[in-house]
Amino acid sequence: MAQVSAVSPLAPDQFPQLEKVDGVELFVAPIGAGYHGRKNLLVARMIEGTSVAGVLTKSKCPSAPIDWCKQNLPQGLARGLVVNAGNANAFVGKVGAETVRATADAAATILQCDASEIFISSTGVIGEPLNAGPLVDAMSAALGASATFEDAANAIRTTDTFAKGAGASFDLDGVEVVISGIAKGSGMIAPNMATMLSYLFTDVPVSADVLKSILVDGNAKSFNAITVDSDTSTSDTCLVFATGAAKSRGVEPITDLDDPRCADFAQALHAVLKDLALQIIRDGEGATKLMVVKVEGAVSDQSADVIARSIANSPLVKTALAGEDANWGRVVAAVGKAGEPADRDQLQIRFGDLVVAKDGYRSPDYSEDDASQYMKNQQIEIGVSLGLGDGEATIYGCDLTHGYVSINGDYRS
Repeated sequence: MAQVSAVSPLAPDQFPQLEKVDGVELFVAPIGAGYHGRKNLLVARMIEGTSVAGVLTKSKCPSAPIDWCKQNLPQGLARGLVVNAGNANAFVGKVGAETVRATADAAATILQCDASEIFISSTGVIGEPLNAGPLVDAMSAALGASATFEDAANAIRTTDTFAKGAGASFDLDGVEVVISGIAKGSGMIAPNMATMLSYLFTDVPVSADVLKSILVDGNAKSFNAITVDSDTSTSDTCLVFATGAAKSRGVEPITDLDDPRCADFAQALHAVLKDLALQIIRDGEGATKLMVVKVEGAVSDQSADVIARSIANSPLVKTALAGEDANWGRVVAAVGKAGEPADRDQLQIRFGDLVVAKDGYRSPDYSEDDASQYMKNQQIEIGVSLGLGDGEATIYGCDLTHGYVSINGDYRS
């Protein structure tokens, strides 16, 4: 399998200092020899009464762990999380479900809970059977010593070049509460989630239905607003676990979306989701540029979203970014092919603050030197104004380089 030798040039300087979440214990271990010498199993243990909400892939060919999570999420309760990296446990027939069931049963015995309170994720190669035996053995070994969030983020990586984490702390009922989260993802990243996994933990006492509503809203503007390569995975998973441990410190449970405290909680959770999503884009396979596509003036938000995705997913736009070529004509083409209402003679395009085209032709103020200089930045903002309505959308992507081809050309080798 191709291995990425260097950390992405867009990576943060270091893993963030994440606060421990009361009611959560993390453990990591290698499954057999591990994944390229790395610990590749994460086990999280949560206290009784932990609520859970999740969003899962929209793929019509989901992995066995996705089926398991989909089955158990409606009850809204969790006691354990088991994640393995290196094998997606997808498209392997009945053995996939059997492996998940054996894993859940073993975890339930170890964590002393019901199997339906265990949530499972797998990431890696599709189509290779996953043996439950070594995984179960590794679970037992993992509980020998607690791990940090950085350990956990490293354990779930595949082609990621760096571990991804984000967190927030804020005041609720005069008590400091926290959210700490991790994610993995680098390729097969597209709106409707990606080959990405993300797990967030909080000590806020919040019911599963409220948690789900807040998560779905935040996911739309974070994990569902990113694209590396327009490919959607079989295994996309984002789970949020709320232990409620802050209740013992005086925080009253949030059980209704009309609770005014929902705004503060949602703001913090959404910020963590967006931080993690952008880290995934910054680690896009072979990426050297972060692309922010902002579309305004569309006939609707949905129309703006389609156009923004058309631009962010265009191989011609993405390779122009990689070559630092201010080729705004490729943006025009991406707008035109989107199939949404657009008027050539009202279209305005900008790179950063530089208006490069407007009113159906190149801007009279256009400077090739200025535009070329702007394209050297690590973050490129492409702005499109359609002049047709109030619809707007923002999608995040990255460039397309030789590195992406190298990584994916021999992923299974």
